[in-house]
Amino acid sequence: MIKQLRKQDVIFLLLSLVIFAVFQFLMSERILTSFWRLNVTVICLNIILASSLNLINGVTGQFSLGHAGFMAIGAYVSAVCTMFFHLPFICSILAGAAAAGVLGFCIGTPTLRLQGDYLAIATLGMGEIIRICILNIPQVGGASGMSGIPTETTFPWLFGCMIVTLFVLKNIINSNQGRACLSVRENAIAAEAMGINTTAFKVFAFTVASMFAGLAGALFSHYFGIAHPSSFTFMRSFDIMTMVVLGGLGSLSGSIVGAVLLTFIAAAMQSYPEYRMIVYALLLIILMLYRPNGIFGDKELASVILSKWKKGGENDGTTAENK
Repeated sequence: MIKQLRKQDVIFLLLSLVIFAVFQFLMSERILTSFWRLNVTVICLNIILASSLNLINGVTGQFSLGHAGFMAIGAYVSAVCTMFFHLPFICSILAGAAAAGVLGFCIGTPTLRLQGDYLAIATLGMGEIIRICILNIPQVGGASGMSGIPTETTFPWLFGCMIVTLFVLKNIINSNQGRACLSVRENAIAAEAMGINTTAFKVFAFTVASMFAGLAGALFSHYFGIAHPSSFTFMRSFDIMTMVVLGGLGSLSGSIVGAVLLTFIAAAMQSYPEYRMIVYALLLIILMLYRPNGIFGDKELASVILSKWKKGGENDGTTAENK
């Protein structure tokens, strides 16, 4: 098992280096237009958001609809650290991620005792409360938002943070804590009977996911130079959840594919924004009819490749023996 995980890590890192080198070359040489450079940036941010939400909704089996609220906390806290306290960029984004993680822990401790629809309503309200509070704080611009934030987020920073997010989440899922979270998803009563503190592991997953949502928000504000409450509405949380469901609950590979696919759909329909939600709804209906577990289900791309490779090697060996 450990040997297989190491092979998956090697495949993941090699593929990441190749993708980074290709896109860095395309961007540095200005081969990609500004429109597509922007969409590559949005894809990186969406992958961080979707994969972190998957830890809550997919791995732990909870239903959170307030992810955009933690993204807002990361965006505003990092912007305040940069503009008011003149902290270095890396300190600002770490502060934004930490603030979102702390808030996630404080909010998750009471709310994650709820289940199902009650938890969804609680997290939805939490996200809106965060946004409304920001709207009424004049020190951070209120309804006008913050502008003039230094644009220090570059593609290497984005890609590096995305890889760190995926690597950390992958190792969490394959750890003892991740297995405990999976047991909570499968059967919370049985998990409690085996001595697992289900509330503690729900809060753990919620806190980690909130921290990475805050990281995405910090990168967002320092890339676009603004932090506005309208960027962190319920619809933003819904977009992130759609990416997770589309790719497959419990699959990081699915989160990546879902983020890429929906970002391209949003880019293609930029001239028809009023029809975007209709396309999302139709896409989800078709998915539920023909692929109810999502594109990847709970499988990972690296494990599928390795299993087929191993199966092909066994078949070759069997054929050689028969001959």
